[in-house]
Amino acid sequence: MTIIGSEAREAVLLGEFRRRLDDLKVNGLYREFIAGAHRADDRGQTQYGDRRLQVWCSNDYLGLSQHPEVILAQIESTFRHGTGNGGSRNIAGTSASHVELEERLAAWHGKERALIFSSGYVANFESLSTMISAVPDTVVFSDALNHRSLIEGISRTGCRKHVFRHNDVDALESDLAQYPIEQPKIIVFETVYSMDGDVAPLSAFLDLAERYNALTFVDETHAIGVRGPTGGGLSEELGDHRATFIQGVFGKAIGTVGGYVAGPDSALDYVRSFAPGFIFTTALPQAGVDATLKGLELVQRDGELRVALDSGTRYTKNALRAAGIEFIDADSHLVPVMVPGAERVRRVARHLLDDFGIYVQPINFPSVPRGTERFRVTVAPYRTREQIDYFVQALSACLADA
Repeated sequence: MTIIGSEAREAVLLGEFRRRLDDLKVNGLYREFIAGAHRADDRGQTQYGDRRLQVWCSNDYLGLSQHPEVILAQIESTFRHGTGNGGSRNIAGTSASHVELEERLAAWHGKERALIFSSGYVANFESLSTMISAVPDTVVFSDALNHRSLIEGISRTGCRKHVFRHNDVDALESDLAQYPIEQPKIIVFETVYSMDGDVAPLSAFLDLAERYNALTFVDETHAIGVRGPTGGGLSEELGDHRATFIQGVFGKAIGTVGGYVAGPDSALDYVRSFAPGFIFTTALPQAGVDATLKGLELVQRDGELRVALDSGTRYTKNALRAAGIEFIDADSHLVPVMVPGAERVRRVARHLLDDFGIYVQPINFPSVPRGTERFRVTVAPYRTREQIDYFVQALSACLADA
C-alpha cells in the first residue's frame, strides 16, 4: 500500500478544488462578487470604486435598510448596548429587544410563539431538521421549487419525502392520499417564489392539509413586508391563517438581518431547546434587533411603501413590454427578465455595469435550469420613472449587442 505524505495529500486536495473551479469558469457558472458600498444618502446606489452604480437586483424591496428611522434606531441602540450581545441566546445573549421582537412577530401572524434566528436559511434548516427528527415516521411533502434551505433542512433528517410538481394541487393530493390519516405529515412550500415571481395556491394547499391531517410549514420570505394590509405576507392578504408555521426574514423587505419562524408554542419551544444552530451560535446584536423592530413598525404602519412598490413594478413591466424585452409577468413584485445562455447573461450584465452604471446579478444554473438564465429585477419605492426608463433603454441596448 502506498502511503502519501501530508504535502502530497494537500496538493491532491487543492488540485481538485482548482479543477472544479476551472470547470465552473469554463461553463460560465463561476460566481463573481461586486464589491460595492451601498449609499444611504442616495438610495438604490452603490459605490463601486470611484463610480456610483444603480442596483436593480436588491432584496431590500422597500428600501428600509437605508431608511433614516431604521438607521437611527440601530445607531442609538449601539450607543446604549454596544455592538454585540456577548453570547448565544441561552448564555447572556437574550435581551429585552429579542423577547419583544418575538412577541410582536407571533402576534403579527396570530401564532403562539415566534423564534428568531441569525438568517432565514438557518431558520428554515434548523426548524425543519429539528422538528422532523423529533417524529421519525413523519412524511414530508415538498414543492419542487422550494429554496435550498428548505431542501437541506428536510434532507438532513433522512425522512421519507415526496417532491410534488411546483404549485400543483392535484399532484400534492395524489401524494398525500397514499398515507393513512394518522400518519404524521408536513407540507412545506413557499408563498412567493423568487426566481419566477409566481405565487402558491396557499388556501388550496391548506385545504389539503386539513383533509389529510397534515401540518404546514409556509415560507413567506418574499412576501413578508410586501403582501397583506400590514405586510404580513400572502396569508394575511388572503385572510387565511391556517398554516401551522410561518417563516419570514428581516433581510429583505424589513431591511435588516435575520429570520424567524412563528407557530405553536410547544413546537418552537422544542426547537429552542434542541436546535444546534440556535443553541450554539451567537445571538443577533441588540442594536440590530432594535433596528428590526423599527423596520417592522414601518412595514406595518406604512402601506404607501407597498403601493409605491406595486406602482413601480407595473410601470417597469409596461416599459419592458413596450421595448419587446422578454420577462415573466407574474403576480408579484419580482420581475424575472429572461436572458437565456450562461455566457450571454454574463455579457449583458457586464455591458450594463461597464457602460451604463447599472448592476444586475446574472441568475444561472443551479439557481435556475440551464437555458432559462435571467436577471431578477426589483423596483424599490424610491425608483423614479426616469430611472426606470433609463434602465429599460440600457437593457434593450445591451441585449441587442449580445
